[in-house]
Amino acid sequence: MQNTGRDKKDGKIYVVGNKPVKELLMDTPRKVDFVAFRKGRRDNAMEEILELCRTQKVPHKSVSSTDLDYMYRGNHQGIAARCAALDYTPLEQLLEEAVDAPLPLIVALDQVQDTGNVGVLARTVHALGGAGLIVCQHHGAYLGAGALRSSAGALNKLAVAKVGNMANAMKDCVNYDYTLYAARMTSDSANVYTADLASPAVLVLGNEEKGIRPGVSKYCHHSLHVPFLRQFDSLNVAQAGAIIVSEFARRLG
Repeated sequence: MQNTGRDKKDGKIYVVGNKPVKELLMDTPRKVDFVAFRKGRRDNAMEEILELCRTQKVPHKSVSSTDLDYMYRGNHQGIAARCAALDYTPLEQLLEEAVDAPLPLIVALDQVQDTGNVGVLARTVHALGGAGLIVCQHHGAYLGAGALRSSAGALNKLAVAKVGNMANAMKDCVNYDYTLYAARMTSDSANVYTADLASPAVLVLGNEEKGIRPGVSKYCHHSLHVPFLRQFDSLNVAQAGAIIVSEFARRLG
């Protein structure tokens, strides 16, 4: 039985101890956000876990004893794996099954970091029949209890794929014959209300401050924007994403 703890402040979930962490990495590595181990620790059990992290491409880092104690107040044996509160879907499976969704649309979040934004987008995508989400393994929002609350449970009902390289994931989407749309304002971006929309499709939404990275956007076939009727700076990613997803649903759902 896994030794599991929850941080009461933000709902972060940890599996701790040598054997539980090793079993987690062997059985469900996609559920692990990262593994933290005590700085300076060197032993056979630790080396086995680090090798699993490397082969399964799970982020890992050394931290101080104080940091580990803060993560988990108990006997952690010098190691803790932070886990998502949901089971991830392999990207290939999501791409194969998305075409059968009521709305064959996947929303890809390129380093979107606010859990509230992810939760709101999950609610929108699920409610309007969308197929699922693609999120970043690195520099993305932590999909723990807080994200589940803001999604009103939608994250447990929606297929979510976690990828180590978003650019490669977008290349895979193209190879599966998806049309990719970048949500951004550019000189050649189209008004979402008048643009031609096709499915199956992937809608790419960028980081709250930096937007979509160039290595990701280069795989997008089209760019879309929400037209403003008043002078205004911008909408946040959850608002813009919800508007664009709703337009896909109105026309293609």
